[in-house]
Parts: sequence; structure tokens; C-alpha cells
Amino acid sequence: MKKKTALVTGASRGIGKSIKESLLNEQIEVLSPSRNELDLSSSESIDNFLANLSTPIDILVNNAGILKVGLYNELSSDDFQEILQINVIAPFKIISGVVESMKQKKFGRIINISSIWGQKSREGRSIYSSSKAALDALTKSLALEFASYNVLINSVAPGYVDTELITKYNTDSELEKIKKTIPIQRFAKKIEISGLVKFLCSEENSYITGQIVTIDGGYICK
Repeated sequence: MKKKTALVTGASRGIGKSIKESLLNEQIEVLSPSRNELDLSSSESIDNFLANLSTPIDILVNNAGILKVGLYNELSSDDFQEILQINVIAPFKIISGVVESMKQKKFGRIINISSIWGQKSREGRSIYSSSKAALDALTKSLALEFASYNVLINSVAPGYVDTELITKYNTDSELEKIKKTIPIQRFAKKIEISGLVKFLCSEENSYITGQIVTIDGGYICK
């Protein structure tokens, strides 16, 4: 059986690194371009990367994204454009660039890493929540377009995960308060997110598509 090839963006740390390691453990070849090789803020960079991509992609994980926190009057239209470019437009362009070979082979798995903040929001998350809600809508629409080719696409929406990102925006006392709002009373482990992604990318997943799979310890159930 031919070895499958995955493309994972944002795989240098955090959830992306864990996803890369999980796929490598399944004997999947993983392409994880650096920002110098693939700058998601630049449409030209994305086009150049795709034009020079010599290996057909079987699995795509759009993990890279940015978070901008601020009230509406603290953010600019440039901030909005930047977050939409990286969190929505770039994934769409990459999907468009790799899906034709998936359709020809009648196999493909695409995962968009979204967030609970695409389904629920809070103060200061207006443009981030907007971008993740748009990514989820993109997932659902493309699932309908790709399903007959056995190309399955889903969003994975983590809640609070034990990564550098959560400590960047919260003090230790704030982190403890957040844990108390989660029914399971802890943050997700990176391997719990990557394990879910690994299953959705596998041939064992033959029927799940167009879904927003939330993994948040029950947080948005409250």
C-alpha cells in the first residue's frame, strides 16, 4: 500500500506539533512547511507553495491560525483583514490547491482546526470568533461538494488546551478560574486533540463529514 502524505500547517509547536507526531506514528509522511516556505498572510506565498508542491496530498490539516483579542474600538479593519486572511482565506486556498488530486484518487481527508469561539463568544473575541465561524461554515459547504469523491472534511473545535497560547493571555489565577468553568475541571491535553484529528484523517473514518467536532470538556454545554 502506498504511503499517505499529509500537509499540516502550523506544526512547529502546540497542537500542530502534536498532530504531526501522531500522523508520523501512523507511518504517514508529513509535510510541515515553515513560515519562510509558506506564509499564510501572503496569497502570493500560498500560490507559490502550491505551484511547487510535487507530492499529491492525501491528508490536509489546516492548523495554523492567529488570535487577536480586543474590544471593537481597539481593533482596526487591518486587524480584521489579517485574521480573515490567515484563519479563513488561507485554508480555503490550500484546500482548493490540493483537493483535485484527492478527488481523482477518490480519497482525501481534510481537517480545519477551529475553536469553541466559533460557536460561542465573549468580550474581546469579535474578529476571532467571526473567523472561526466562517471556517466552520466553509467546512460544511465544502463537505457537500466533496462527499461523492470520498473526500471528507471536518472542523475540530478545541476548547481550552494546555498550550503556550492560553498562558500568554491569562494569569495563573485566571487559569485556575477558567478550569472551574469546565465540567471536567482541567484543560485539554494536546494529545487528546491530535488523537481525534488522527481518527478523522484515517480510513477508519468513512462516514463523518461536514461536522464541527467540539472537544472542550463540556464547556459549551453549560
